[in-house]
Amino acid sequence: MLSLIIGLFVLGLVFFFFELIVPGGILGMIGALAMLGGCVLAFVEYGAGGGMLTFMIFSVLAVACLVLELKILPRTRLGGSLFLDDAISGTSQKPAGERELIGLECEALTTLSPTGLVKIEGKQYEAFSQSGLVNRGARLKVVDVDNFRVKVSKL
Repeated sequence: MLSLIIGLFVLGLVFFFFELIVPGGILGMIGALAMLGGCVLAFVEYGAGGGMLTFMIFSVLAVACLVLELKILPRTRLGGSLFLDDAISGTSQKPAGERELIGLECEALTTLSPTGLVKIEGKQYEAFSQSGLVNRGARLKVVDVDNFRVKVSKL
């Protein structure tokens, strides 16, 4: 029975380790359940004293595994390939334009109801009409620029 308890603890630690590589919580939960199963077997087989000793060992091993994975492993060569250390600097969309566009005239390429596409100095931009519905081909004026679109109004 002792070998089964030790086997459950080793299995739990292996699952804890692989939880780092395959995130999602499932493998960590299976590891915790395996280790708790070892604790339950220790309570049944060796009584309250043996069960409590096993539970304390489980707690120390779980904390040691977390410290190893979160503090020590990122500093190793293997950890360097598993953890991200650089921020992502990309954006999902390029900014619509700069402040220089404010005051320029543009043409509606699509119907703006209230959003659509406009053409400003030969470039296409997503636009928001502050004047409500604007038909295709209408002449407009850029009144503001935010992160992803220009704001236009009728002339």
